[in-house]
Amino acid sequence: MKYLLHIDTSSDTSILAIGADGNLLAQTINEGSRNHAATINNMITELLSDAGISFADLSAVAVCAGPGSYTGLRIGLATAKGLCYALDKPLILDNKLTLLANNASILHPGYAQYVSLLIAREKEYFISINNNDQICILNPQHILEDQLDSLIEKKDRTYFISNVEKKIIDNLIIAGLQIETDTKTPMNSWISSAYEKYRCHHFVNLMEAEPFYLKQVYTHK
Repeated sequence: MKYLLHIDTSSDTSILAIGADGNLLAQTINEGSRNHAATINNMITELLSDAGISFADLSAVAVCAGPGSYTGLRIGLATAKGLCYALDKPLILDNKLTLLANNASILHPGYAQYVSLLIAREKEYFISINNNDQICILNPQHILEDQLDSLIEKKDRTYFISNVEKKIIDNLIIAGLQIETDTKTPMNSWISSAYEKYRCHHFVNLMEAEPFYLKQVYTHK
C-alpha cells in the first residue's frame, strides 16, 4: 500500500488528507482563517494517527502549490519540503487551476473546454483552460479584468469553475455557459491523480520547488 500525504493551504482553510493507492483514507480540515503555521504540524500528526500509519509509512508528499494565499502557499510547501528532506521522500506539486478543470472534465464530460477562473485580488484573476482530454490549452496565469474577454472564447460547450464576482458570473450565465462556483480543491480526484504521478515518478526537485504564485509580490514601505 502506497500512502501519500496531501497538503492544501492555498486558501483560508487548511485541508490535509492521506491517500492510499489513490483512494481517500483520512482527511482533516481546519476552518480557522489563515492560521496554517500554528496548526499544520499538529494536524499532520493527528491525521497520521487517524489513518493508523506513521511518518515512515509515507511514500510521498503532494502539495496544492497554488495559486492562492501567498503566506499559505509558503507554509504548505515549506512543511512538505521539510518532511521530504527528513524522510527522504519525493515531492509532488499540483496546480489548483488544473485540479479544478480536470475534476470538472471527469464529472461533466463532453464540453469543449474547461475554464478555471479564480479571484486574485480586485479586478485581477488567475485563469487556465483545459480541453476534454485534460490537456492544457491556456497555461495557468495571472490576468487583469480587461484581458478576460480576449482570453475566454465563449463557445457553446464551455464549462466554468469560478469564484469571480456575481456580475461576471451572471454575464456568463446569460451567454448560456455552464458555471460551477464551488472552487474547493477536489480531494478525491486530486488524490487519484497524485497517485498516478507517483506511479510515473513525476516528482519535483526539492531544491527548485516553488509555489505557483503566478503574480508579482507587492511590498509596501
